[in-house]
Amino acid sequence: MRVLSSWSGGKDSCFALMKATEQSLVPTVLLNMMNENGKVSRSHGIPFSILEQQAQQIGVPLVAVPATWNDYEKNYIAILHDIKKQFEIEGVVFGDIDLEPHREWEEKVCNATELKAILPLWQQDRVDLVYEMIDAGIETMIVSCNLELGEEYLGKIVTKELAIELQEKGIDPCGENGEFHTLVINCPLFKEKITLPNYHKQTYENYCFIVWEE
Repeated sequence: MRVLSSWSGGKDSCFALMKATEQSLVPTVLLNMMNENGKVSRSHGIPFSILEQQAQQIGVPLVAVPATWNDYEKNYIAILHDIKKQFEIEGVVFGDIDLEPHREWEEKVCNATELKAILPLWQQDRVDLVYEMIDAGIETMIVSCNLELGEEYLGKIVTKELAIELQEKGIDPCGENGEFHTLVINCPLFKEKITLPNYHKQTYENYCFIVWEE
């Protein structure tokens, strides 16, 4: 089955796609929803140039679509229709773990386009998942986080030690509740490790972001 990856650029969407390939699903295209100016991805704040590097390393095209939160769903369904027709996909791979409203939305947009919603990480233990990702060769860094973590955590590589540290702070080590977001630098899906531009750190509206210098 040819599938689209709902690609955030972070660890969960990456590991979900790795799991999908183990099930003989064929990664065909990556889809990322950007902010309204089309310059960086929503939530993660990753610029198009870095997402494009990831797609090139996987060897599939990237489709990046700007959207406000108000037109996000409408734009998502519209682009799924277009991608289904152009790339002949049959399913969409998502990296969600256990947030039921997310799954309901994903099944909703897939039903609207007659595609199968595929969630390879669903209902797995979050701590175990982080360990599995690291053991599987995913190298990922924190690129945005809440004020409880603060700017000092930006740029940190996710390790088993960091997962334990987060857990001791009462923070989900997967960041599934939006505590932090990540960027995959290297993984078995990539031909080579991606190269990153310089960056600085910034806090904006109660959230901390890496700001990439291009």
